[in-house]
Amino acid sequence: MADAPRYHIDPYLDWVKKEGLPVHEDYGLYLFSLETKMWPRIGVKAAACHLKGRGDFANMFLFELPPGGNTQPQKHLYEEVVYVLEGVGSTQIELPDGTKRAFEWGPRSMFAIPLNVKYRHFNASGQKRALIVSTTNLPMTMNTFYNEKFIFDNDFDFPERVGKDGYYNGEGDLVMTRPGNHMWETNFVPDLMDLELQEWGDRGAGATNVMFVLANGLMHAHLSEMPVGTYKKGHKHGPGTHVMIVDGKGYSLLWMEGDKDFMRLDWTHGMVFPPAQSQFHQHFNTGATRTRYLATGVGSIRYPMFSFKKRASGVGGQMVAVSTSTKLGGDQIEYEDQDPRIHPLYVEEMRKSGVPHKMDKYFPEKDAAE
Repeated sequence: MADAPRYHIDPYLDWVKKEGLPVHEDYGLYLFSLETKMWPRIGVKAAACHLKGRGDFANMFLFELPPGGNTQPQKHLYEEVVYVLEGVGSTQIELPDGTKRAFEWGPRSMFAIPLNVKYRHFNASGQKRALIVSTTNLPMTMNTFYNEKFIFDNDFDFPERVGKDGYYNGEGDLVMTRPGNHMWETNFVPDLMDLELQEWGDRGAGATNVMFVLANGLMHAHLSEMPVGTYKKGHKHGPGTHVMIVDGKGYSLLWMEGDKDFMRLDWTHGMVFPPAQSQFHQHFNTGATRTRYLATGVGSIRYPMFSFKKRASGVGGQMVAVSTSTKLGGDQIEYEDQDPRIHPLYVEEMRKSGVPHKMDKYFPEKDAAE
């Protein structure tokens, strides 16, 4: 009897099923509330997070380290950016020559593991769990090689990914290019709330941000901030950018061109959602404090990889930056061109929250009428 034809295979999804991981899938996920299950490979409870806009290249893993617990030693040919949701602990990295690097992390720390080095995570608390989440390019890697041993049992050394010693204690190098593309190169940020951001006024009222180069890798990360009483301009880009709320409270609207209605996601710290391919989205701060969010995905500012990443960075003479108006062929909707329902909705939300908004500069006539 002839073998059944093999086609439409997704090695990554098959691997996740074989590993026995619980899988959470939705347009947005509140990471603090997700069920985890013991993952023998890692040695702690974990879950796979498959956001519906993640595309084909990225995923997230959620890890729950018990009090005093630690992960098993790991080494793999996929890259990851790790964010600490809660708890305190440390990570130890062993380089191919046997030397070690270690750093201590706490809530809102972010770090990257250099490609294919050995590492372990440790929970420093004997009473409370540590909850960390990583964005990885494992789907892309697994679907390219579809060989588990090659990915997890490969001794090839990548010395150019290790970085300076100072990159493991919170130091970094700021590389100024142009608004929206200023880079902070490091491997570890102790607290994302303490990092100084750079102005990017074209993206919205008082907006600031910084792009990360982490472990000289191809994983993308950037940190953005919205001041109190403001919101960003609507824009779109390619898939797979996981937006994680670091601090603050608000909501986001998402829609495809031609949609009559918006999808709304309300958020606070611990919420994550990735806009889908070419899905417009707009972020609104409704709280009494500044809002910061971390966006992670595949294709860094140093190594964009995909055409939509190059477009977002303005790479190439014919490319258009993400902060360029749709009227000029870009991917951003200017305030004056946005759907007329958007601003009144925000004004009403701010009235409910009791926090004055600061958008008068952009909508003076509408605010006066309201």
